[in-house]
Parts: sequence; C-alpha cells; structure tokens
Amino acid sequence: MIAKRLMDIKKMETANDVDVRNLYDSKEALINIITLKAGEALKPHITPENVVFYVLKGTGIIEIGDEKQEASADTVIESPKNIKHCWYNESSDIVQVMVIKVPKPTSKSIFV
Repeated sequence: MIAKRLMDIKKMETANDVDVRNLYDSKEALINIITLKAGEALKPHITPENVVFYVLKGTGIIEIGDEKQEASADTVIESPKNIKHCWYNESSDIVQVMVIKVPKPTSKSIFV
C-alpha cells in the first residue's frame, strides 16, 4: 500500500507559479492537486490528453474553449484534449482542484 498526505508532497515548479502537487504518477495516469489562493489563476494552456477536473474546495471559474462557468466543490468537469483551458480564483477563499490526466501525458502542455 502507498499512502500520501498532500501537504507532505513537495510543490512542483510550474510555468503558472501556483501550488501544484503531484499526488499520483503511473504509466497509465497522472493526478495533480492545484491550490489557487485568492486572485490566482492558471495560465491558459492546451494539453494533448483528456483532462478531468474535480473541485475539492471552494468555488472557481473554469474556462474551456469558448465556455466559461463557475464550479464549486464536488463538481466534475471534463476537458477534451487539444482544447484551451484555465482556472481562475476570483473569490477570497482557496480553490482546490484535482486534475486527472488519462492517459498519462507524453508531451508538455502548450501555453497560449
């Protein structure tokens, strides 16, 4: 059995300069946890794989392609591969999102 506590996992260095931690990394999938403080955002980017977002805490704004909507805790959002997406925290609270990429990425995201 492998058990990890999120706060014990080191923050990743990212182009977004936000708190991203790698929770799970296997040949088949990748799971990261993104924590956005008030006013923080992910830069718009395109991933070469399908992405599933699960909002763990707070309420953020997600933009996928030309669609933009509010998403709160316990919401699942699907983002197809090769479509621009990003997250914004316009609230005064923390927004925490689980990011599931299946299959595991074989190339890097493209920032737009």
